[in-house]
Amino acid sequence: MILSRRRGYQSLASAIGIALLSTSAIANTRVLSEDWQEVEQQAQGQSVYWNAWGGDANVNAYIEWVADQLDERWDIDLIHVKLDDTAAAVSRVLAEKSAGNNDQGAIDLIWINGENFAAMKANDLLFGPYAERLPNFALTNPSEHKEMITDFTIPTEGYESPWGKAQLTFYYDSQRIKSPPQDLTELLDWAQQNPGRFAYPLVPDFHGSTFLKQALIELTDNPEVLQQPVTEADVEAITAPLWEYLDQLHPYSWREGRHFPASGPELKSLMGDGELSLAFTFNPAEPAAAVSNYQLPPSTRSYVLKDGTIGNVHFVAIPFNASHKAAAMVTANFLLSPEAQAYKQRLDVWGDPTVLDLELLDDQQRMALTPADESSARLPPGALSNTLPEPHPSWMEAVEAGWLKRYGSR
Repeated sequence: MILSRRRGYQSLASAIGIALLSTSAIANTRVLSEDWQEVEQQAQGQSVYWNAWGGDANVNAYIEWVADQLDERWDIDLIHVKLDDTAAAVSRVLAEKSAGNNDQGAIDLIWINGENFAAMKANDLLFGPYAERLPNFALTNPSEHKEMITDFTIPTEGYESPWGKAQLTFYYDSQRIKSPPQDLTELLDWAQQNPGRFAYPLVPDFHGSTFLKQALIELTDNPEVLQQPVTEADVEAITAPLWEYLDQLHPYSWREGRHFPASGPELKSLMGDGELSLAFTFNPAEPAAAVSNYQLPPSTRSYVLKDGTIGNVHFVAIPFNASHKAAAMVTANFLLSPEAQAYKQRLDVWGDPTVLDLELLDDQQRMALTPADESSARLPPGALSNTLPEPHPSWMEAVEAGWLKRYGSR
C-alpha cells in the first residue's frame, strides 16, 4: 500500500512540471522577512486548518485546548481537520499544485514526519524555511540535538518545526514477568516459553511497522546501511534475518500469529484485559498514563531494550500554498512554548515528551516540565538516552511491502 502511495506522489509530481514563480512565492518571502511582532499582527483574525491525525481522544482534546489558547491570545480560529492517514493531506497539496492553486490552499498546517515529510520536501510542497524564524525554536537547542533538524535521516532545513518526541518503549505486567526480555533474542526465547502472551500490531499500522524496523536494526549485521536509501543496498539479503526471525516468533505469538491487533490502542487493551503480558508503545509516558486512567494494572512497568530502541521527533509543517501562513507560524511557535509543551506532557492530558532543552529554560519552566508524580509505571530518568535513529524512509516501505507479501493474506 505504501509503495503504491509513493508511486502516486511521483506520478502527480511529474505531471506538474517546472514550478513557476507565483504570487505565492512573493507572499512567502514577505512573511519570512517580517519581524515576529508583524507576523503576530498579520495572524490576528486568521483561520488555521490543521490537518492532524484524529485517532486518539487525548490528542484531540489537547488540540482543542490549543485552539482555545490561540483564540484567546491572537484571535486565531484553529480548525482540527482529523485524518486517518497523513498521506491524504500530502496528496491534497499535490493535487492543488497540479491544478495551479499556489496561494489559496485548503491546508495551513500538517502534523507530519517520516515518509510524508520526505515526499513533500522532494516535490517542493513546503513553505519556508520558517522554523528558525519561530522565537521558541531556539529552546530546542538544535545545535546539540540533531534530531530536532533531522527527520528519518532527511535534513529538515527549516521546513518543519519540532512538536514532540517518541521512542519505542516496552511495558509488562510485573505480576506475570519478573525479568522481561532485554533484546530480540531474549524476546523470542520468552515468547516460546510463554506462548500467546506477546503480539505486535498489524502492518502497516505505524506501531507494527516500528517494531519491524526495531527488529531489522537489531538483527542486521550492518545497521549503518539502513541510513541510506534501499536503492543502494541488497534489500533481500539485509531483510532476510528479519523474516527468519518472524517465522520463528509467529507460532508463539498471540493467536499463533494468524491474527494481529489492529493498532497500538488495541494492543494496550489486550494488556489491560490480561490477555497479553508484554507489549510496547511509541509514547514512553503511555503506560503510566494508562495506569492512572485505570486502563492498565498498577503492576505495569516500562523499560527500553538494553541496546536502545528506535525513536524520532514529530513535527508540524506548512504547505507552500497555505492560505494563512502567518497564523500557521504563530500556531507552530505556540506549540513550542514551555507552557504548551508542559501541558502536553502531563499524564492526564497526553503525556507526549517535550522537545525543549531543559537547560535553556528558567527554573519555573524547568519545574513545569519535570514530572512531579512518582508513577512506578513511568520510565526511570535517563532511560531514553539510548535512542536508535530511524532508518531512511524507503526502508519502512521495503519492510512493509515484504511483510504484506509474506504474512498479509493470513
